[in-house]
Amino acid sequence: MKQIAILVPETAVIEAVADPRYMFTAVNEFLKSAEKEPMFNVQLVGLTSEVRLVDGLISIHADATLKDARRPDLVIIPAISGPLDRALKLNREFLPWIVDQYKDGAEVASLCIGAFLLAETGLLNGKSCSTHWLFANEFRNRYPEIELVDNRIVTEQSGIYSSGGANSYWNLLLYLVEKYTNREMAILASKYFVLDIERNSQSPFSIFKGQKIHNDPDIVKVQEYIEANYQDKITVDELCDRFGIARRTFERRFKKATNNTVLEYWQRVKIEAAKRQLEMSRKTIGEVMYEVGYNDTKAFRDIFKKVTSMSPVDYRNKYNKEALN
Repeated sequence: MKQIAILVPETAVIEAVADPRYMFTAVNEFLKSAEKEPMFNVQLVGLTSEVRLVDGLISIHADATLKDARRPDLVIIPAISGPLDRALKLNREFLPWIVDQYKDGAEVASLCIGAFLLAETGLLNGKSCSTHWLFANEFRNRYPEIELVDNRIVTEQSGIYSSGGANSYWNLLLYLVEKYTNREMAILASKYFVLDIERNSQSPFSIFKGQKIHNDPDIVKVQEYIEANYQDKITVDELCDRFGIARRTFERRFKKATNNTVLEYWQRVKIEAAKRQLEMSRKTIGEVMYEVGYNDTKAFRDIFKKVTSMSPVDYRNKYNKEALN
C-alpha cells in the first residue's frame, strides 16, 4: 500500500489539501468496488495537530505531525496563500523533513505555488519546475538556479513533480493515479471528477499548453493559429502580415503574453506533438520528426532534448509500452 503524506502548511489553500485526499480516497473506493485491495493510505501531516486557515475561520485536523507521521512513498505539498515571505517563514520546519523523506526514497509533488515551498528545500536546484503563471517572475527572481517552465501544466524529474496554476493540479493527481495503479483507474477517476485525462496522460513528463491566460486577444489568435499549423514553416513576417501587427510590436506583445518568443512557442508546440506520437504509436523517430515538420535529424534531436531533457529514443523507450515489446 502506498503511503501518501499530504502536508497541511500554515496558510495552505484548503482545496489543495482536500482535493488530493479526495482523489486518492476515491480511487480506494473504486478499487474496493472492483473487489480489489485499496492502494493508498492517506495522512494529513501538519506542524501541529490542528491548523487554522482562512484567518482562523476553518480548522484542519492533521492525522499526524512530522514526528509521528508514517514514512511516506509520496509527499504532496499543497498551494500556499497570502504574502509569500510570511508563508515560507511559517512553514520552514517542513523543509528538512521533506528533504529527509526524499533522500529516504519518497517522491515529492508540489501543487501550484506550493512550488515555492518545494524550492526552499533545495531539491529543485538544477531541475525544472512548474508553478502558477502569475508568480513566474517572482519565482525566477528567487530561485535562478531552477528552470521554471511556467507554461507547462506538469513537470516530472527525478521523482519530483510539480503542477501549474490553480486547478491544473488535478492533471498531476490523475498522472500519479495512473502511475501508482493503472490506466483504467486513471480513466475512471477522470470520468468521476469530470476531468480531461488527455491533458495529462499523453505527456507524462511534461505537458505544454500555451499560456493563453493573458489580456491580449490578438496574441491568443496567433497562438491558436500556430497550434493548428505547427507542421508548416511559419515565419514572424508571415504572422505579422496575417494578423496586421508591426513586427517590433508583435514580437514584444507575444513575448510579454506567452513568456516565449514566437520560435520558442512554435518549437514547444511541435515537440509536444512529437511526444504524443512517441508515446502512443509505433512510428519511427524519423516518421515522427517529419510529421511534426522537422527535416534535420540533429536539429530535431537537440530541440527535443532541450525541452524534455531526454533524447527522442530514450523518451519513446521509457514512455511507450509498445516500444518495449
